[in-house]
Amino acid sequence: MAGAATIHPNWEQHIPKRITDGYSIEMTAKDCDALRAAALMLAPETPIAITFLPGETIDARIAAAKLVRDLGFEPMSHLSARRIGSYEELEQTVRRSTQEAGVRRMFLVAGDPPVPAGPFEDALSLLRTGLFEKHGVKAIGIAGHPEGHPVMDEEARWSALLAKCAEVSDRGMAPLIVTQFGFDAAPVLDWLIELRRRGIDAPVRIGVPGPAGIKTLLRFAAHCGVGASASVLAKYGISLSRLLGAAGPDRLVGDIAAGLHPGHGPVRLHFYPFGGLARTAEWIGQHRSNQN
Repeated sequence: MAGAATIHPNWEQHIPKRITDGYSIEMTAKDCDALRAAALMLAPETPIAITFLPGETIDARIAAAKLVRDLGFEPMSHLSARRIGSYEELEQTVRRSTQEAGVRRMFLVAGDPPVPAGPFEDALSLLRTGLFEKHGVKAIGIAGHPEGHPVMDEEARWSALLAKCAEVSDRGMAPLIVTQFGFDAAPVLDWLIELRRRGIDAPVRIGVPGPAGIKTLLRFAAHCGVGASASVLAKYGISLSRLLGAAGPDRLVGDIAAGLHPGHGPVRLHFYPFGGLARTAEWIGQHRSNQN
């Protein structure tokens, strides 16, 4: 698919030397102090996604993006279509994000609310405003769902993904797919093969849960509709009979690394730091040291 451009200086069209090369990580607007504390543990220019949570102000999100930029990282601000109340709110957010925080990437999702707060139903409706290319955004992140979606069947998911990648490319920006997190490498690797078979060559960031308490991981899995059967959790290292401990992504990341081949296309990891930014950054640093 045209327009699937390289958007990270370390991102090459082959399997990374280390699976954590070129990783990205997520934060909220409330995590600014945590980011300052973890900054020295994160690789320079690391893409950091700033989520779009209810109750946060535009000012708070832009301040977080500016901090990411000031600390030497690459901000990727999220936008939740159904939480945006008006065209003016969207325009202000995109304009200020690019002008005040140097944002060059944004991640678009429909969002959880069943009824939109304003005129935007989904990511496509945001894209079709033309505001992103107008204000100099270079890359648009869109969501991938290797394990399914609660309200869309398989063909509807593929159709929507194709449409969004095409819209982004047609507008002169680079599409980037970020997947939901999971506990099992197999469905993700299979999904990547199907993605490439369908002609989508956009870079993909595979969602990985950072180390966290088992109860925390299960709570996020239930909220996000992630597959968490007893057998899948056992592969990840979680026993449903023992919920007081913590678990990390060691086996999951190892399985992804072992299973990747050139047919999966350009792939990197995206960490969801459910146990905190510092804890995830420490895990990444240790894993990278072990791979040297």
